[in-house]
Amino acid sequence: MNYKNQRLALGLDSSTQSLSAIVIDIDKAEKCFEHSIDYRADTRTNGFGIGEDYILPPRVEGEAEQPPLMFLASLDAMFTDMCEAGVAMEDIVVINTSGQQHGHVYLSDAAAQLLGRLDADVYSPFPSGDDKQNLQSILAGCFAYPTAPIWMSANTAEQTHHVRQSVGGSARMIERSGSDAPLRFTGAVMRRVAEQFPTAYEETKVIQLISSFIPAVLTANANVPIDYGNACGMSLMNYRRKEWDDVLGNATAEGLPGGWSALLNKLPPLEPPDSIVGTVAVYYHQKYGISASCVVAAGSGDNPQAKVPVAGDLLSLGTSFVNMVSTDGNTLDPEGFANAMYDGIGRPFMFGCRTNGAMVWDAVRNHYGLAKEAYEPAEAALQDVSPGQFMTFWQPKTESFPASGAFDLIRTTDSQTSNFGRSLQAKTCYSNLAEDYTGVIETSLAAVYVYSEVFTKPSQAPLYVTGGATESPQIMRRVAGIWNRPVLSVEKGGAALGAAVAGVKAYCGHIAEPFDVEAFSAAVLKRGELVQPNPADVTAYQGDGKYLQRFREKYEQIMAAHPVFRHSLRRIENGGQV
Repeated sequence: MNYKNQRLALGLDSSTQSLSAIVIDIDKAEKCFEHSIDYRADTRTNGFGIGEDYILPPRVEGEAEQPPLMFLASLDAMFTDMCEAGVAMEDIVVINTSGQQHGHVYLSDAAAQLLGRLDADVYSPFPSGDDKQNLQSILAGCFAYPTAPIWMSANTAEQTHHVRQSVGGSARMIERSGSDAPLRFTGAVMRRVAEQFPTAYEETKVIQLISSFIPAVLTANANVPIDYGNACGMSLMNYRRKEWDDVLGNATAEGLPGGWSALLNKLPPLEPPDSIVGTVAVYYHQKYGISASCVVAAGSGDNPQAKVPVAGDLLSLGTSFVNMVSTDGNTLDPEGFANAMYDGIGRPFMFGCRTNGAMVWDAVRNHYGLAKEAYEPAEAALQDVSPGQFMTFWQPKTESFPASGAFDLIRTTDSQTSNFGRSLQAKTCYSNLAEDYTGVIETSLAAVYVYSEVFTKPSQAPLYVTGGATESPQIMRRVAGIWNRPVLSVEKGGAALGAAVAGVKAYCGHIAEPFDVEAFSAAVLKRGELVQPNPADVTAYQGDGKYLQRFREKYEQIMAAHPVFRHSLRRIENGGQV
């Protein structure tokens, strides 16, 4: 391939399982290169000790960490692959990044000097065949704590409880940070690292999120800013003011060496996610031919970046369901199930992630003997059942939105509805594919809708929907009916694409060139046909049929019997005390 004489934008997504890249031709508004490096499958990245779940063997239950040297190796591997694919590296004018939210690294005092070596003339030109001229070798000594805790961290119950109580309860936590104090959020994880490894914490000069660590490596600047979009997932930033918060900081750092003052000194400044934070270091110019004038944007988390190409509300129906609701920046979730964020170009939204998504739909189809890709019989079954007829509940895994424990399949239409513990296999004689499949689809969609109502304003603007379920007219019909608004399918974009689009916006702003992010996004992320809500369906769900009302009553009965933690079924009462 050859892409000469173009202005290219590169979006990089450093995720749990891979480093992905998308290159966009800025002037044509089209993708021209896409590639992903799987950490376990690629020989250049599979030697860092991660297991099948892509994390290092945990020392204690709930620990989830990855080797940051793997991130560096993947970056070299990606640029090598891009060169070999014929991408015109000299035409890349901007690089923007996405990183798995909440993941972070601890940089030592030596990091500034080691990163500075990437910008030193001593590496120009690079000796041919020198295998030590790579990022993981040059930067091996820059970590005070050798591993990177990631979003899967779940060993911080004590720390999150301390922070929540020190702030004054859930309501005050939500009001300041935009979220309650989830186990995975960076502040609680940093507190635990500091308690368990005090020497490493004291030797830490800078703490960078993964999304800002990559720009730090690209620009050879250890103190590159953290963007305020991804900082929403740290429990340290005042959501509305977009600045480090003394109340949150004092709660997080209480009892740690130097307290909040010391922790604050380890945190870089906050900047908008589409800020330009520097240009690429000499290393990338000399080794990969990237122009020395190529600018680097601040970047953001994977969820904020995935939201960028869609200005309105976005519902992703994947293995897990993700609901991203655009807001005014003041709207929060008082129940604490969703998280307030800013996307990769600074627009506010609420984020709710339901763990038990389409994987449950797949499991129901599989139970009835349908192959993984055999959708036609299931679609026919949906067509045979009018919306709002059945409720089938099933949570094979602990749920995150709303938080509750796992439970076996439950049918409210069974003759023995009181026995919630019976397995799917024991219930097959009571129903059929049409009832089970319809019932589980409608209750899982209803869960997302009902627990998003508190932060969602009624609208007749399209609800954008992505994921494999958009191929099903009957599922899209039900989404339109439950939400009572038009729905519009969009092709799967992902965080790398969002990062690339946000990078174009950052670049155009940097050179004072007009840029319409909505028109550009519509060009690079294709839309489908608009589906209008059927009035009869709306009546069944929201009107006289009262499906959604009955759903909430029955679901909360089930949740009460299957709590995940004492705090899971919280209600914000008594001034925030739960």
